[in-house]
Amino acid sequence: MSNLANSGLFTDLYELTMAAGFIREGLAEEEATFDLFVRRLPDPRQFLVSAGQSEAFEYLAGLSFNQAELDFLASTELFHDDALNRFANLRFSGEVWAVDEGEIVFANEPILRVTAPLIEAQIVETRLLNLIGSQTMVASKAARVAIACQGRPFVDFSARRDHGGDAAMQAARASWIGGGKGTSLVAAGYKYGLPLSGTMAHSYVMSFDDEREAFRTFARTFPDGAVLLIDTYDTEEGARRVVEVAAELASEGVKISGVRLDSGDLVRLSCSVRDILDEGGLNHTQIFASGDLDEYRITELLAAGAPIDAFGVGTQLGTSADAPSLGAVYKLVADSRGPKIKLAEDKVTLPGRKQVWRVETQGQALYDVVALDDEGMPIEANQHANLTARPLLKERMSAGKMTSQLPTLSEAQRNCSKAISKLPSRLASLQQRERSYEVRVSAELRSLGMSLSGNH
Repeated sequence: MSNLANSGLFTDLYELTMAAGFIREGLAEEEATFDLFVRRLPDPRQFLVSAGQSEAFEYLAGLSFNQAELDFLASTELFHDDALNRFANLRFSGEVWAVDEGEIVFANEPILRVTAPLIEAQIVETRLLNLIGSQTMVASKAARVAIACQGRPFVDFSARRDHGGDAAMQAARASWIGGGKGTSLVAAGYKYGLPLSGTMAHSYVMSFDDEREAFRTFARTFPDGAVLLIDTYDTEEGARRVVEVAAELASEGVKISGVRLDSGDLVRLSCSVRDILDEGGLNHTQIFASGDLDEYRITELLAAGAPIDAFGVGTQLGTSADAPSLGAVYKLVADSRGPKIKLAEDKVTLPGRKQVWRVETQGQALYDVVALDDEGMPIEANQHANLTARPLLKERMSAGKMTSQLPTLSEAQRNCSKAISKLPSRLASLQQRERSYEVRVSAELRSLGMSLSGNH
């Protein structure tokens, strides 16, 4: 496989076996519409931050099978020649509507709506869920970390603990959308243009016979703003040695911009380190903390008065440890014969092509309305002068080509910050609240669902 990211093989086997069945029955080219959405928010999530769309569109634009992949499929002896020939010519030719990256979404709201020939719309399911589900998961976690930081910056330190290289790249990207200020992963900085952040490891300090010499050498190597790790041995003594080294190197124009704490009682140590630095004239030197942090631990640290200026968040962020999956799904909602509905217990879907409207007043979100796409703006927004409604799904691709420019990563981050600021204040809490955000179903959509349910 020359390019797994765009390969038609990045799909579950049953997508291809179904495709072969569609081809044999003459259904493969019939139009079908699928919604990608999350059935329910994992506790204690009260909102999700949509992410992954940009890479999803890159995938759709480049979707294909190369000859080696086709040869592999032929070797399985599962597929007849008609299927293999259709796979050889597979390109995505459909239409996609999507919520912008950084936008806030809730359960049962389409994040992506795909309309394409059935074979195309079916085969792309696995990769779309992989990209949207995982990045939305991490972006949502990152937004919670940003809330906990109360305006202080945090950076993604998760690459070494993420579940593979692709996951680490996606985590760095998604954490930025959710409010991160950079990443330690150099490849992500290169690919996405993200700011890079890093200090040193304990091994660097231990490679020198004297801690002062380690600090001195590193500061001279990066004279415009070194950040020194001070907890290899004795943290408070490390802080005193930073003061000594800073005074020694001041005449050389060397600036020590920060110290990093990675272990121990971070409240007590950050307070004592702050005192040592201030007494030594290093009022400008910031304290950076890391070490198995998440939104809960950061909240505790700041509530206890820890004078920490910035955070590195790793494992808990990149794996979204308290809610490591979203259960995103991709379901058929319409085809050439009309709207479709799934009626399985606890998994009922909303039929038809849909739009999501966010009803707001004075810039604050009140509730969402999921409606059929041809209904237009919710009636209450037309009847009340103080209410407005905006559609969340936007056409981004038609006939397999992009029709409008996607938000940049920085724009997606601003989208996220703005959208969170518009939510009811209770949703910014890190704890689950009894009253969640209201998502309504329009009367017309509800009626369609009841009608289809009665037909089965």
